Amino acid sequence: MKSRIQTVAPNGIRLNKSRQLILLFLICISIVNHAFAQKYSNEFLSIGVGARAQGMGNAVVATVDDVTSSAWNPAGLSSIELQGLQVGVMHSEWFGGVGKFDYLGITLPMSQPGRRLGVSLIRFGIDEIPNTLSLYESDGTVNFDNVTEFSAADYAFLISYAQPIRTKAGKLQLGGNVKVIHRRIGPFATAWGFGLDFGGQYSIGNWRFGAVAKDVTSTFNAWSFDFTEEEKEVLELTNNEIPISSVEITKPQLQLGIARRFAFNKLGITPELDFNITTDGKRNTLISANPFSIDPAFGIEADYSFLFLRAGVSQFQKEKQFDNKEILAVRPSIGLGLKISVLKLDYAFTDIGDQDNTFSHVISLTLDMKSKKASTN
Repeated sequence: MKSRIQTVAPNGIRLNKSRQLILLFLICISIVNHAFAQKYSNEFLSIGVGARAQGMGNAVVATVDDVTSSAWNPAGLSSIELQGLQVGVMHSEWFGGVGKFDYLGITLPMSQPGRRLGVSLIRFGIDEIPNTLSLYESDGTVNFDNVTEFSAADYAFLISYAQPIRTKAGKLQLGGNVKVIHRRIGPFATAWGFGLDFGGQYSIGNWRFGAVAKDVTSTFNAWSFDFTEEEKEVLELTNNEIPISSVEITKPQLQLGIARRFAFNKLGITPELDFNITTDGKRNTLISANPFSIDPAFGIEADYSFLFLRAGVSQFQKEKQFDNKEILAVRPSIGLGLKISVLKLDYAFTDIGDQDNTFSHVISLTLDMKSKKASTN
C-alpha cells in the first residue's frame, strides 16, 4: 500500500500545503542529512535537456547535433553549420508541477570552420517548501506566522568546445565541457562542484557513433551547512542529525551510442541505441553489477520535410509486485518536432521514471541567428 503523508499541527489544524510539497520537503531534508552519499550524485543532470532527446528516450549521444549537444555530447556542436548564434531554451515540470526543470543554451562559431563554443545553464528546482523549524514558540505554542518558505535547487553551468578532426575515412568530431555545479537548499546548505566531460562522434556513410565520458576526473561537491542555534536545537529534539561540512563525489560515467539513418525518398528514419555505464556501484538497471551497471536506451526519429516524429524507451528496471513477482518496467516517451525557417519547436510527453507519477509535458525551442556577415554572402 502507498502511504499518505499529512502534516497536522498539535491542535489538529492541517498546514496549508499539498502532500507533494510535504513529501519533497522531507526528501530535501534527507538530502541534507546524507549529503556525503556518492551514488546518484548530481543526478538532475541525467533527466535530459531538450524535448527531442526526451522524446527519444534520451538516446541521442550519437546523433545530437544542435545547441543541446553541450549537455549530451559536446562533440555534436561541431555538426552545426550555421554561421551565427544558435539559442536553445527548455521548460518542463515534474511531480504535478512541483519540480521545475529549465535550460538555456547558446553556441557560436569560431573563426575556423567546424569549431564552436557553447555556454549552457541548467536548473532543477523545487520552490515554496515550508520551513517549520520555527513553528513552535518558546512556550510550546504553535505560531503559523513563523512558517516561511524556501527553495531547493540544483544548477549546472557548462562551457563547451568542439571541433572536427581530419581523417582518411568518415568524419570525426571531438568536444569537451568544463562544468560548475551549484546546489542550494534554502539558507541551510550550499555546495559547489567542478567537473570535466569529454565526447566524440564519428560518422561514416549512414552510420553514426558517439561516446561521452562524464565527470572523467570525478566531480567533487563541497557541502557547507548553516543552521542557527535555535534550528540546531529543534533538529536535536526531533532526533535529526545535524549535518556537517562534507564532500560528495560524482563518479565517472560512460555513454555509448550507435545510430543509422534510413532514407526512403523524402522520408528519413533514424534509430539509435545507447548504453549508459555508471561506476558508482550496483544500480537497479537491466545489467546490474558492482561497480559497473549498464542502463540501455532506445529511440527512433522519423523526419519528413519540416515534421519530426519520435518515440523511445529507457530506464529498464525490475519492480516487485504485491505477490513478490518481478516485472521489467520501462520509461516510455513520445515526441513531435516542427522546423519553420530559423525556428524549431520540439515537444515530448514522458515520465521522469516512476510510473506512479503523472506524465509530464516538455517543450523546447531552438532559434538560429545568422550573423550579418553570413547573411550578406
